[in-house]
Amino acid sequence: MKSSVIPTVFIIDDDRGMRQSIQDLVESVGLRAESFATGEEFLRRKRTNDPSCLVLDVRLPQISGLDFQRQLAETGVEIPIIFVTAHGDVPMSVRALKSGAVEFLTKPFRDQDLLDAIQQALQRDRAARERQAEIHDLQERYQTLTAREREVMTLVVSGMLNKQIASEIGASEATVKIHRGHVMQKMQAGSVIDLLRMADKLKPSLPQ
Repeated sequence: MKSSVIPTVFIIDDDRGMRQSIQDLVESVGLRAESFATGEEFLRRKRTNDPSCLVLDVRLPQISGLDFQRQLAETGVEIPIIFVTAHGDVPMSVRALKSGAVEFLTKPFRDQDLLDAIQQALQRDRAARERQAEIHDLQERYQTLTAREREVMTLVVSGMLNKQIASEIGASEATVKIHRGHVMQKMQAGSVIDLLRMADKLKPSLPQ
């Protein structure tokens, strides 16, 4: 992730004054901010691949913030959420946090509490994007393997020795060693432990 990228904090609150107040606060610490009165406005905005988070009011005109959180999850929009509300209660905060929210702040909240939550949310988003990029890179490497090499890789990470793999696939041990070498090279694995970790991250792509 390039350090020069300025993260964006999205704000959804139907109170114009609150939206502007949060936006001014966010921009005062050098972050980019965009505000919306409704969730629908936010969804119409085309998002980039830069780190971001969402400051979301619990009470919105058309849909509650908690329902909007669920809607985002159901449509595959992954973004860390910080809830803010003037009408919060314990069950509401528990539901939000159990559904993955970073923080649940009750208005009026301290500016620093919101800024701390925003930094935590942005760090979570950066980490998630780095994991996604790593998995994408591993998938590209895996696609370079031949069908037989993929078969050998699956057996190697299952703990089989070359002799056992040779018996399993009906090939000579020397042939297995060649395939295994190609797997290690193409996957850029320094050891079987490295390959095992890669396979664990690639589980959905590997044959069962």
